Amino acid sequence: MATPKSVEEKVEDRAKQWLISYKCKFFAKTESINPEIDAAMKSAPSKKGGLGGNYPDIRLLLESSAKIYPIIIEVKGAKGKLVKLNAKNEIENKTQKGEPNYNNIDGFAVNGAVHYSQALINYTMSYNDVIAIGINGYMEAGALTTELGVYYISADNYSVPKKVGEFADLSFLAQESFHNFINQVEQLKLTPEELDIQSRKIEEQIEISLKNLNQSMQDDLQISVGSRVELITGMIMAGLGVDNKVAPLEISDLKGQTGKETNDGKIIISRISDFLTERELPQEKREMLINDLSRVFIHSGLYNPHNGESKLKTVYSRVKTEIIPIFVSAHHLDFTGKLFNVLNEWVDIPDSDRNDVVLTPRYVTSMMAKLAKVDRNSYVWDYAAGSAGFLISAMNLMIEDAKRHIKSPDELDRTLTHIKMKQLLGIEKRPDIYLLAVLNMIIMGDGSSNILHKNSLTDYSGNYEWGDEKDKPFPANVFLLNPPYSAEGKGFIFVKKALSRMKSGRAVILVQENAGSGNGLPFTKDILSGYSVAEKNDHGIEVTKSYPGNTLVASIHMADVFRGKAGVQTAVYVFEVGKTHDEKQLVRFIDMSNDGYTRQNRRRSKLDVNLRNTDHAFERYQEVVDLVNYGKNYLRYFTEDEYIEDTISLDGKDWTFSQHKKIDTIPCESDFMKVITDYLAWDLGRVLKGEQDD
Repeated sequence: MATPKSVEEKVEDRAKQWLISYKCKFFAKTESINPEIDAAMKSAPSKKGGLGGNYPDIRLLLESSAKIYPIIIEVKGAKGKLVKLNAKNEIENKTQKGEPNYNNIDGFAVNGAVHYSQALINYTMSYNDVIAIGINGYMEAGALTTELGVYYISADNYSVPKKVGEFADLSFLAQESFHNFINQVEQLKLTPEELDIQSRKIEEQIEISLKNLNQSMQDDLQISVGSRVELITGMIMAGLGVDNKVAPLEISDLKGQTGKETNDGKIIISRISDFLTERELPQEKREMLINDLSRVFIHSGLYNPHNGESKLKTVYSRVKTEIIPIFVSAHHLDFTGKLFNVLNEWVDIPDSDRNDVVLTPRYVTSMMAKLAKVDRNSYVWDYAAGSAGFLISAMNLMIEDAKRHIKSPDELDRTLTHIKMKQLLGIEKRPDIYLLAVLNMIIMGDGSSNILHKNSLTDYSGNYEWGDEKDKPFPANVFLLNPPYSAEGKGFIFVKKALSRMKSGRAVILVQENAGSGNGLPFTKDILSGYSVAEKNDHGIEVTKSYPGNTLVASIHMADVFRGKAGVQTAVYVFEVGKTHDEKQLVRFIDMSNDGYTRQNRRRSKLDVNLRNTDHAFERYQEVVDLVNYGKNYLRYFTEDEYIEDTISLDGKDWTFSQHKKIDTIPCESDFMKVITDYLAWDLGRVLKGEQDD
């Protein structure tokens, strides 16, 4: 039987006639919309997997409440070609291996429209919300039958397609209907659990792409480990650009020349400099970053061409096509923390202080920010910021809280700007990780102004160091920290320093657990009971200054969250700041050994192999937050043996769960029966083996 002839042209004509009747301006397949969209469609992989560009059948730009929404329409003309879904009723644009399923993308109307829409979000800075429409048609009883699939694609939803509803035509795009349609669309938000699941999927994509790139730099290009973090970070900056000010670096801009001003390294550095300038980084910070990055891009010789192409271009080609799209779609995550961990897998310096850097997993930073009760009014700082993972988790909670409580768009916009520019501060000593933190916070949009490259113990005054608030105290009421465990008191010297500059709020510390059983002294004792110290005042006169103590609220014995990266048992300690600990105060001790995750340490394996949710991990992490903040009534997944309320001394050395675990030493009948059973089994075994007469 002959395959029915496609009626795609007739379907496309009908769609265009609809739009004309609604007085909607549209753009056909080869028409230019604007340079940013044109560049995005050119840069993204095509629907067949090549680099030949993307050409949706019909495109529109429609406005609602002063916001522009791109509309992408893809057309097919055969029965059964509207949409391809997987077993979970999701758009099936990826294979089971997580790779693009180009057969579906090219073969089905909705799948193609979704592909184009996601490319638009991933390769532009201006558009974060897109409407993807698939229209399919076929002849039936001599008449053209059409069917539509309408989906909402949003960066806030990690570009997961959400079906809007059922539609028979495109009349919802008419001016008088579009506002109500967008009101319907705006309700299609992922649930917190769906967001978390999608975050894990994106983290897995990040890890796969970075590991493949890292392997190539190791085996094929022989690029030194010490250059890779700066190399990839700088390329991401150059490839992002700044909307309407700095065009993203294109692969074709790198021509393999060797001139002092025209070599590939110089071209990349120039674009990075423009990026940092337009992001309004202070000049001193900008100059320091460019100086650090020049070592890799200018002075390493990586710009020298081989067979007409430099190593810089080879790497950038993969960064542009494989890394940057994920980076843009995952802007809520600590992307650069993952970047650092992957690129440093090749480091093998057992005795180096470089290995004292352990970047905290996102699911732990998120829990700790919740334990600190972060909201839109919080002022959060981190004295060993790493890649700013704690600050990103805190910022996400602050933004969510602001959106829940502030209904005025203008007021919300002002609040979000204030949160990013004024309410987050991080200090990082190592230059390579500092660079990651700056990039992370720039992408978050833009909290980088208060990321400081200093030693927080010796160089930092406790004040803002940039902008209108310069030299004024940072009014911190949340302190989040995973300190270097090699520092004094297993890192508690950082805690004491920060808490001395805070008046109230909460501090949540992830640290080697034995710091709470004596190894954190004398800092742990001072933190509880307060202390006095001789200091010089502004006039150089020595005076005695007293600092109040702080209340230990909870001690959480953690699972092996750093498996394969640090062989230490950690705990999370939660403090109420500025209130000296009362020995009658009950402290909540929680054994989180079973946090719901099963871990392996297969160096080349994917995230879903090394970290699997096998026992309600999401629920267990939320339960710990509820137990600490609200008490034992929230016990569900943890047992009463894993939750203890007990007092501590003011000595600073009885903070661990094991020190408060009650061990019942009084034998009961079941203990007696077990001993008898074990003895009889042993005795019978000897008889059966002939070692003893019956």
